[in-house]
Amino acid sequence: MFDTVILLLDSTLRISTPLLLLALAGLFSERSGVVNIALEGKLLASAFAAATAAYWSNSVWIGLLAGIVVGVITAMIHGFASITHKGDQIVSGTAINMLAAGLTIALGRYWFEMGGQTPALVGDQRFTGITLPFADALADVPLIGSLYSTLLSGHNLLVYSAFALVPISWWILQRTRFGLRLRAVGENPHSVDTAGISVTWMRYRALMIAGVLAGIAGAYLSTAHAAGFVPNMSAGKGFIALAALIFGKWRPVTVMFGCLLFGLLDALAVRLQGVELPVIGEVPVQAIEVLPYVLTVLLLAGFIGKAVGPKAVGTPYEKSR
Repeated sequence: MFDTVILLLDSTLRISTPLLLLALAGLFSERSGVVNIALEGKLLASAFAAATAAYWSNSVWIGLLAGIVVGVITAMIHGFASITHKGDQIVSGTAINMLAAGLTIALGRYWFEMGGQTPALVGDQRFTGITLPFADALADVPLIGSLYSTLLSGHNLLVYSAFALVPISWWILQRTRFGLRLRAVGENPHSVDTAGISVTWMRYRALMIAGVLAGIAGAYLSTAHAAGFVPNMSAGKGFIALAALIFGKWRPVTVMFGCLLFGLLDALAVRLQGVELPVIGEVPVQAIEVLPYVLTVLLLAGFIGKAVGPKAVGTPYEKSR
């Protein structure tokens, strides 16, 4: 039983990683006042770019760089539409999602002729797990051995980086001048403008950070969690990350726990497939697969209380005259 719990938590960490990176991306974006419903499209486009670049270059690092570059490019498109031209942020985000879904399949079919997916990544084209010091030696020690060698050790660099970014994000937002200005832009952009700070430039910088984080999430999805890109492999993770962002009330640490909760539900759904439950028997696969999404809605509807976002989020800034 203990080993089963450890394996479940181990899966939770791996599944939560792209959600956490995306949620932090949304955190920086929405703290600056820009709704980032385009996370789904940025994740998908970055995943395709990372898998393609890693396959062609035979280097996962080139793939990671390509994912980040594409993430920033899509973020700048979002910024150009919603910040420079003051368009509706929901509409521009939806357009990016639709563009990414169609363009990745079209380019995948044209370049690889495999129905939109990329060839399977192997060897140096993928991120591999890192064995922490003494993990093998401690593997047989009761309790501590399983916790250290199975739960903490063996993850790839992007998993450790994602969780390390939580305190870093908190420090940036709470303890740096940039973070204070960023939060002020999301709450009252007119007062920031009055102080001589460019609201436009602050929001663009926030979207750049969001693009980098979304690019890392996409690279993780196709070069670490999976061995290549398949059409629509994002599977709603961008929207779940936004739900986790609201669940965590726009704070890095509570956002992380929200992502872990959704990751746990997803991991639990995978573990329950084919398992005979007392009284109920074997649960249909379809019912298990939809469980995380149903529970997401229920949690957001009934357990998070009142979630109040940044006051200026979703509102294009019009300079006072």
